[in-house]
Amino acid sequence: MPAPTLFDYSDHSPYSNPGTHAGFFSELSTEPEELHRFACSAVVHYRADGPTLTEAQKADPDRRWLTSILDAAEARAALDGPRTFSQQVAGCCRDHTLISLGVLRTHGIPARSRIGFATYFAAGWNSDHVVGERWDGGRWVRFDPELRQEDFDFDVHDMPTGPESPFLTAAEAWLAIRAGTADPAAFGVDPGLPDLSGKDFVRCYVLYEVAHRHRDELLLWDLWGPELSTRRVREAGDGRAATWVQEAGVPGDDVSDAEFDAVADELAYLLVAADAGDDEAADQLAELYREDVRLHPGGRVLTLSPTGHAGITDLAAH
Repeated sequence: MPAPTLFDYSDHSPYSNPGTHAGFFSELSTEPEELHRFACSAVVHYRADGPTLTEAQKADPDRRWLTSILDAAEARAALDGPRTFSQQVAGCCRDHTLISLGVLRTHGIPARSRIGFATYFAAGWNSDHVVGERWDGGRWVRFDPELRQEDFDFDVHDMPTGPESPFLTAAEAWLAIRAGTADPAAFGVDPGLPDLSGKDFVRCYVLYEVAHRHRDELLLWDLWGPELSTRRVREAGDGRAATWVQEAGVPGDDVSDAEFDAVADELAYLLVAADAGDDEAADQLAELYREDVRLHPGGRVLTLSPTGHAGITDLAAH
């Protein structure tokens, strides 16, 4: 099965489709600064700077579909106008990027999201993060729609790539950890959240990176397959984990840590090779993702939301 083509990336996924807002998106600029302005006007990070969310905003982080994000934003204020904090949708980097993908794809510009870790939010820490890539006619240009250029000493609209870049893909981070050249304890959500950091966390993010590369732009707290056997689920508490895994009905929950390590190794090598222009690796990765039922989410995932919600999500119900 071939890898997604530029044509595929220029078309909407179920997640990036703006639905009834397509007409509005067709009028928006695709210039990087304008994408940043609109994305950060519509969505405020649910956790950064410790905002106090309104009751309406507390459920926002689980809006995985762009249509849902835009519906909520429009219900609070005009999409093309200024908005107060309480009129913004509470989300995260994944949502800023999804909005950008929605605009670019509406204009027929190939775009995709990348999962990994940013070095530029806290010294000595690799923060889990989602950025975008757009095709400029000759190469993939990586950008962070959440950033203001004046706050950073690198081009946030054309970010350097590779192992020494300010943003490491999940695959690059995993391979560095496996090679012993990176400390797994320095990767995660926050240094104060040890259950959401470390080797297991990075390993799960390799699976997210593969999913997003194939246009399944899931939430960062949607889990499936081998992820269901990780510490993140086992330590969820009150005996619910076994029930969730059974209800999810997704193969892979019996994968051992050693087996998951081997799977992540293969996926990471293929991801890095595909980024380097190896079309055969990209096709092999796509075949693995589609054919191995443990690797793609299917119709049901386990959602462990930062809002406190936990349970099975039926993706087909949209």
